[in-house]
Amino acid sequence: MANWVTGKVTDITNWTDSLFSIKVHAPIERFTAGQFAKLALEIEGERIQRAYSYVNSPDDNSLEFYLVTVPEGKLSPRLAALKNGEELLVTEQAAGFFVLDEIPDCQTLWMLSTGTAIGPYLSILQQGDNLERFENIVLVHAVRLEQDLSYLPMMQQLEKKFQGKLRIQTIVSREKCPNSLMGRIPALIENGELEAAVGLPMQAENSHIMLCGNPQMAKDTQQLLKEQRNMAKHLRRKPGHITSEQYW
Repeated sequence: MANWVTGKVTDITNWTDSLFSIKVHAPIERFTAGQFAKLALEIEGERIQRAYSYVNSPDDNSLEFYLVTVPEGKLSPRLAALKNGEELLVTEQAAGFFVLDEIPDCQTLWMLSTGTAIGPYLSILQQGDNLERFENIVLVHAVRLEQDLSYLPMMQQLEKKFQGKLRIQTIVSREKCPNSLMGRIPALIENGELEAAVGLPMQAENSHIMLCGNPQMAKDTQQLLKEQRNMAKHLRRKPGHITSEQYW
């Protein structure tokens, strides 16, 4: 059973009609970058809860989550409607193994995401710990429209901070956008466009792939990497090349 604590909303940022970030102060236990918490509200006598990754570094006491409003959803529209000072419930302990301690050493670490699943990577990169063992880090954010690149300014700041170690690449699937590729992650790996744009190879000998986002993207990408790049899912008992987040 999860232990719940009461959090207080300190800020809501509405990026688009359907994307928003919520910042919360709550007395949680320290989490590991890449982990997720559950947020909840009591709605008509029922506790409605969903899992969301932390966007903030564990060193930042302002807890941040990046959400998409599901119009028919029970929880997300209510969270989007919260005002500063209002309360919600947060799990005291974070969960999940999508963390750097689970990632083997490699030359190039690929962080592939769609939509709001950029969150755990931003947490990892903002903290910046345990990254010296990778020569290159590639952060990929795939969205439908250019306006959905909510955290692009932060991504660009991080790219400057890491002084050549970090390369960012955005992908927009439904419109042409300057400096972005167009299409889906699996297709852009299959045709070589992603590697060409980044300037690094994605190979079993030197790469590890982190996948977070749309379940179909994760499934299709894993299958492609298995068939075309001779990559396998990474397990503690059987080291491989692909690590994916599975909480939704």
